[in-house]
Amino acid sequence: MAPEKPLRLPSLLLPLLTLLLPPQADTRSFVVDRKHDRFLLDGAPFRYVSGSLHYFRVPRVLWADRLFKMRMSGLNAIQFYVPWNYHEPEPGVYNFNGSRDLFAFLKEATLANLLVILRPGPYICAEWEMGGLPAWLLRKPKIHLRTSDPDFLAAVDSWFNVLLPKIHPWLYHNGGNIISIQVENEYGSYRACDVKYMRHLAGLFRALLGDKILLFTTDGPEGLKCGSLQGLHATVDFGPADNMTKIFALLRKYEPHGPLVNSEYYTGWLDYWGQNHSTRSVPAVTKGLEKMLELGASVNMYMFHGGTNFGYWNGADEKGRFLPITTSYDYDAPISEAGDPTPKFFAIRNVISKFQEVPLGPLPPPSSKMMLGPLTLHLDGDLLAFLHFLCPQGPIHSILPMTFEAVNQDHGFMLYRTYLTHTVSEPTQFWVPNNGVHDRAYVMVDGVFQGVLERNMKHNLFLMGKRGAKLDVLLENMGRLSFGSNSSDFKGLLEPPILGQTILIQWLMFPLKVDNLVKWWFPIQLLKRPQPRIPSGPTFYSTTFPVLDSGGDTFLYLPGWTKGQVWINGFNLGRYWTKRGPQQTLYVPRPLLFPRGALNKITVLELENVPPQPQIQFLDRPILNSTLHKTYLYSLSTDVQGASEPMELSGH
Repeated sequence: MAPEKPLRLPSLLLPLLTLLLPPQADTRSFVVDRKHDRFLLDGAPFRYVSGSLHYFRVPRVLWADRLFKMRMSGLNAIQFYVPWNYHEPEPGVYNFNGSRDLFAFLKEATLANLLVILRPGPYICAEWEMGGLPAWLLRKPKIHLRTSDPDFLAAVDSWFNVLLPKIHPWLYHNGGNIISIQVENEYGSYRACDVKYMRHLAGLFRALLGDKILLFTTDGPEGLKCGSLQGLHATVDFGPADNMTKIFALLRKYEPHGPLVNSEYYTGWLDYWGQNHSTRSVPAVTKGLEKMLELGASVNMYMFHGGTNFGYWNGADEKGRFLPITTSYDYDAPISEAGDPTPKFFAIRNVISKFQEVPLGPLPPPSSKMMLGPLTLHLDGDLLAFLHFLCPQGPIHSILPMTFEAVNQDHGFMLYRTYLTHTVSEPTQFWVPNNGVHDRAYVMVDGVFQGVLERNMKHNLFLMGKRGAKLDVLLENMGRLSFGSNSSDFKGLLEPPILGQTILIQWLMFPLKVDNLVKWWFPIQLLKRPQPRIPSGPTFYSTTFPVLDSGGDTFLYLPGWTKGQVWINGFNLGRYWTKRGPQQTLYVPRPLLFPRGALNKITVLELENVPPQPQIQFLDRPILNSTLHKTYLYSLSTDVQGASEPMELSGH
């Protein structure tokens, strides 16, 4: 829904009303005052103190709550990305409905009295699957992402010719709340350094949005050389531990005049599976913020509310090895994953109040939290028993294994199947050359789980089997690279596996629609199969449970479980990895649960091993910081970086 046009009123009333009404569209402006190194909003000096919030990480029914709390902290703006892959799931198919209704989110921001700094990409990083780029781009395997490659530019142009005209009415000078728009995202950190590509984007944005909107770039200090572009306002990003004076001095080499801007001032940091939970101290964050505000800089705090990587939407980094990002995107932000103001929130609010007016009035109390359980889950059956329902169209046959992208499987899981051509009577090495497992493989022989292969981590198993034995390899896509690589991150078996000296060929590939099975087939309880006595490997479990009162937010805890995916009432909560950590609980927002005695259904796909008692609990607080290093290190080879080494803190 676009902003409404100003009402036309009788001319006699206009002189009076001009004193009472805010500036109308034809008088609204947001510009850079280069002479005085500042922004001007409607002609008056202006500085934004902003926070990042991602609508795609927060259920729609909670948007207003999070935005209200951000405004009450003293922020006058929000900054957010638009993930292309969230809105164009297939080429030419667009989705702006439900939690994807970007324009409903813009309206909620207007109601919260927050201006908007928009970051539409096309690449966004954001620790989001493939940095927001659609996986279907990789169906052209030779495509060069984020360059002037004609195939990439054609897809970008097509997308922006849909998105940007929808954005146009929301620009500030048109009566909306968008004051500035970022072109690309930290392009200087991408080694391609294709100036022609950046110029193409800038020209496209100008052609579709006009000359009045402020366009800008954002880069880390080391990326300003390739990421900035003449005609776009250059901004920088850095955190509390960085040398602010040195970085702003470097920014002045690329942007000699105009306001200083930190577009990503880090209030916390992301988490990787197997690393420790990241935190940033309150004093460090507030000290840096106050110093920036004293300099007159504008600042955006990344993140102000992190949210959750529901479903399969997490991204991954490549820093010496493949590092998938956790389901929780709590980020140690001022507003927690469950939407509660933290001590960091109040400390930041206190700093902001020294420089600009903070809204009066009490903040809403933390949301009510719920405990429930333990609940015992019931075995539904192993994944292979449901293959007909998971892949109703049947398998694809190929001599060599094909990637997810080659068979149009963007997310989740795919099963590869072949048959042994000769008897293997002694334990024999099974491996995939050139680190060709992307990302995690669950291996079964005649339905019996044999173990796991993992990208960069565990490269071989030892198998036995008779001639004609069925070899199944379930491949999990753990999230495509969102930062740290110039190469396309294809998923699946990238090379044919080898058993002993034999290259395995003649594969059947089953692209699995697990979410469809959970949502549509399991509720009708069609299957009653004989169950394995000691289940292991990919297996479904479920149970139902009532919430007796109105319920509350809660946190799902799976003690003793290994790794898998969870659905509540058909909604994909995301991945758990109890054995690796650091995240031990999954955030369950109250709106996902049916209250007052109605039955809720939880479905778990455990990929490896379940505890002796397959129980789960709902807790009233999260556990985000319990990394079980012993379990993590079991498969590390000597050439792989140790789990406890500090990670380089760069890149969004």
